[in-house]
Amino acid sequence: MKKALLIIPVLTLSFILSSYNAPVNSTPAKAVQLPIPSSLDMGKALKQALQQGTAKSSDQLSALNGYFGNAAIKILFPPQAQKAEKTLRSIGLGKLCDNVILSLNRAAEDAAKQAKPIFINAITHMTLQDVSNILLGNQDAATQYFKKTTTDQLTASFKPVIQNSLDKTNATKYYGQAAGEYNKIPFVSKMNPDISAYVTQKAIDGLFHEIALEELNIRKNIGARSTPLLQKVFAFVDQKKK
Repeated sequence: MKKALLIIPVLTLSFILSSYNAPVNSTPAKAVQLPIPSSLDMGKALKQALQQGTAKSSDQLSALNGYFGNAAIKILFPPQAQKAEKTLRSIGLGKLCDNVILSLNRAAEDAAKQAKPIFINAITHMTLQDVSNILLGNQDAATQYFKKTTTDQLTASFKPVIQNSLDKTNATKYYGQAAGEYNKIPFVSKMNPDISAYVTQKAIDGLFHEIALEELNIRKNIGARSTPLLQKVFAFVDQKKK
């Protein structure tokens, strides 16, 4: 029974791919049909692509200014604290606010180092059906797969690292100081000095943002396909999606 269940996605993927070669109305200039890659090649190529994309994203974000220097994912004050930030800057505490923002991003950069093995584990456990869904799916199909399979583990792994990094980079101190200064102002809604959950979520959001860019790059940019197997499989998929 287990063997039969294992064969089903193989047959499904093979059927989908072979169906792309169904006869069509003849045209004066017939396109050259690329050979259909095997299911094994398809799986290997996708895993190569995902390992390449997730490793690059993790390495970029864990580097100095990986978050702080990237305007698309830079971590700012939480939305509910932005009024407080504006007030603090207006009373001459802009440097304190700048220190908060820098230290929040340094904490995220520190935590991003934990992401690579989590993604490798998710890639290793992909089924043939997952491979089929991603290769023939939407342009962010791989990113959505990672969101579904890694978010809980990333959160559990990032949270203690974020908290430690917040302490190490003085983010806890600076944000606590900012909250303390703001909370001294009469008649304002009090600012929550706990920042770790917010930074954890923003760090993960930024990671998925970069992975989505890498996925799109490999799907669209022939030059990003760094191995012969990637070139072979994605050229075939490109042709069949036209």
